[in-house]
Amino acid sequence: MLAGVFLGASIFGLIGGFTGMFLFSSLGILGDSIPNIIQERIIEKEYIPQTSQEQKIIEAVKSVSPAVVSIVITKDVPILEQFFEDPFGDIFGVPSPFQIPQIRQRGVEKQEIGAGSGFIVSTDGLVLTNKHVVLDEDAEYTVFLNNGKAYPTKVLAKDPVQDLAILQIEPEQEVNDDGQLVPVVFPSVKLGDSDRLQIGQTVIAIGNALAEFRNTVSVGVISGLGRTITASGGNFVETLEDVLQTDAAINKGNSGGPILNLAGEVIGINTATILNAQSIGFAIPVNKAKRAIRQVQETGKIVYPFLGVRYTLVTPKLQTELDLPVSYGAFLRDGEGGLAVTPGSAAGTAGLKVGDVILEINGEKITLDNSLAKIIQKYEPQDEIVIKVMRGDEEKIFRATLGERSE
Repeated sequence: MLAGVFLGASIFGLIGGFTGMFLFSSLGILGDSIPNIIQERIIEKEYIPQTSQEQKIIEAVKSVSPAVVSIVITKDVPILEQFFEDPFGDIFGVPSPFQIPQIRQRGVEKQEIGAGSGFIVSTDGLVLTNKHVVLDEDAEYTVFLNNGKAYPTKVLAKDPVQDLAILQIEPEQEVNDDGQLVPVVFPSVKLGDSDRLQIGQTVIAIGNALAEFRNTVSVGVISGLGRTITASGGNFVETLEDVLQTDAAINKGNSGGPILNLAGEVIGINTATILNAQSIGFAIPVNKAKRAIRQVQETGKIVYPFLGVRYTLVTPKLQTELDLPVSYGAFLRDGEGGLAVTPGSAAGTAGLKVGDVILEINGEKITLDNSLAKIIQKYEPQDEIVIKVMRGDEEKIFRATLGERSE
């Protein structure tokens, strides 16, 4: 799970119940003793849910758990050992009392360096998780299913905008009881509609809690909608818009796991929690992931429309500081990360310049709650858009054909 807003597996879950308990008592001290083994038989009783909501939670977890996976990250790391070196060698004919400690590498070994969560979105083994879980290009990723089976995976695509990535489980075939190679049919989740969520709605989080307890379940509610956060962890920093806020427990290792509604549908993807804060977690709405899944299935990559501008949303403070004639929009400005307008981009070709304030895209106003990036993501590469701009004290209209952005 990551830290900052902190954007953020070795044993399986909790075992449901013991069929028997063994009590040992030793007779005698020091002498020959024969343990008495008394077996107390415990009869399992079917649990009866107390409320209809409790029943729905149980049924949702049962239906989705087979498709929730733990992602174990392994990597070849150097084996280092310390030795002592005599700086004088045999210059005196006898070993020198001066020994300098040194470190040398003695090969490499494969080690587990991290873990995360994910879930299978298609029966052929596509797995959705967080991008920050699979950032290391040199690492290997193995998924563990709820039934204990482990499969190697490859990273198919990383979302250039959202904290999402899509993996493919390998192999896609296995040997059946007759010794024949047959396609593996994986359990998969059902995707819901995150646009219909309401504050106060009950949700269920499933994930690899603390990178140790697989398929851990927690329950909470939707605490907020449309949040914007800056998430960071390690070398990863990203601004995420329109995320869900929940008080369902999301811990380190839960990253990439699903958030469910009571119908057992995935409505979000665990992504972050605020460090040192309780009951404040964030998830990416599943509707944002549907686009990525569809694109990977159709083209093998994730692409977004690209306008090619750097901007700051206009606030009352910025309007006063720069004496802007408007109280809303996206002010184009140069920054450490690049120019206000990327040369050769859709914006550059259309004629936009540093200092322009983009007011509307196709008649849709840009505000603090409706950013330029949010509006542009509604379109596809090669779509034509009309841009209303304030340049100085004059409104201008530009037309642009959106480019393509991919990881």
